[in-house]
Amino acid sequence: MNYEEGGENSILHGDEASEAFLSEVVGAQPWPGQRHWSIESVYEYGARAGFWRLHRAFTAANIPITVYAIGTALERSPGQLRAMQDAGWEVASHAHKWIEWKDFTPKEERDLINESIRIHTDVTGARPLGWYTGRCTANTMDLIAEAGGFDYIADSYADDLPYWHLSEHEPLLVVPYTLDANDMRFVTPQGFNSGDQFFTYLKDSFDALYEEGESGQAKMLSVGLHCRLAGRPGRIQALKRFLGYVRSHKKVWFARRVDIAKHWQQVHPAPANPTRLTMLPKNDFVDRFGGIFEHSPWVAESAYELELGPAHDTASGLHNAMARAFRRGSDDVRLDVLKAHPDLAGEITQAKRLTPESESEQTSAGLDSLTDNERETFTRLNTKYMDKFGFPFIIAVKGLTKDHILSAFQTRIGNDRDTEFAEACRQVERIALLRLEDFLDD
Repeated sequence: MNYEEGGENSILHGDEASEAFLSEVVGAQPWPGQRHWSIESVYEYGARAGFWRLHRAFTAANIPITVYAIGTALERSPGQLRAMQDAGWEVASHAHKWIEWKDFTPKEERDLINESIRIHTDVTGARPLGWYTGRCTANTMDLIAEAGGFDYIADSYADDLPYWHLSEHEPLLVVPYTLDANDMRFVTPQGFNSGDQFFTYLKDSFDALYEEGESGQAKMLSVGLHCRLAGRPGRIQALKRFLGYVRSHKKVWFARRVDIAKHWQQVHPAPANPTRLTMLPKNDFVDRFGGIFEHSPWVAESAYELELGPAHDTASGLHNAMARAFRRGSDDVRLDVLKAHPDLAGEITQAKRLTPESESEQTSAGLDSLTDNERETFTRLNTKYMDKFGFPFIIAVKGLTKDHILSAFQTRIGNDRDTEFAEACRQVERIALLRLEDFLDD
């Protein structure tokens, strides 16, 4: 439930204009310097009637909920606040006023977050554990992480399940919210026209997630409500039908958002090393990944300059970026990468001058313990291959036996140079992926 009644823009609240967002007055515009009586009374309806209708529906069903409450709305609604607390509902912060935040600087937003926490603590007697601005900025999640003390933030619509947001501050759990399974669509274009449409959409959403959950992975459905919208008589019946429908199913948990957050923190805790790889300084990034492509740190340097994001903080994601950088290199540059690789079981191997990665890979395939006959065969093939192609034979040996490697050697030596150059480059990329998987997981 979003409790915003009393936190809206109003001349009575000292604001410069009237409210115009999410009301039955579709298409309303702010009236500078004037009261908008219709909007004011719509919001008042939410506090006077809509809240109590929703309160009766949820308490009768013994279903706990989370309330995203505007601080100044709670200041003006002591009776409703007491009813929320008596029902055991979570009262989370919906900021101090129901306003648009997009034009605030980070400093201004930080100050308003602190003011919101202060008001919420004063009114409810406890600091909020959950946060949802609603009309937030690109800085909101980082600023909430910086503020600390929150179990979760809901300012995201990016997933069906919680996930960890990593920044330069402590990891912050995101419990995503919803704008589709939301009664706000009763007052938006192409939204719900009747309670039946609302019920059908919620039911279909639940059915899809419940079906997916039967495979063993839990799913989460959020439903967003507003007292002045869902609290209307023509809509409450649809909500009651939906609650009854969901209660008829087994293995369903009606949870407050803070309870979901605490469960997630216990079962899926924050990463032990919360630093995002793609946010490392360039020198640190190259130091860590410069050896993934043998003796070729330029690949890591070039990959770092690409548009990297959270999707590249995994083995497969980072490999994709590094492979792109490698493929952009000219034939001569990529040839240098091929030449940087050692002969399999060749002179460098015998002299113990391999990189740690290459030594481990060749050892895993038993290339450090060849018989005299096997070593002679590898030496002969290495020489013949190098003379023909001008670069050493390269193969990702992890998981292969000596016999597999010899068979591939004998087959590929018959390729033409262009075909073998392309295959050697593919093997270099394969080796890089296997090395990254030793560092990271997906």
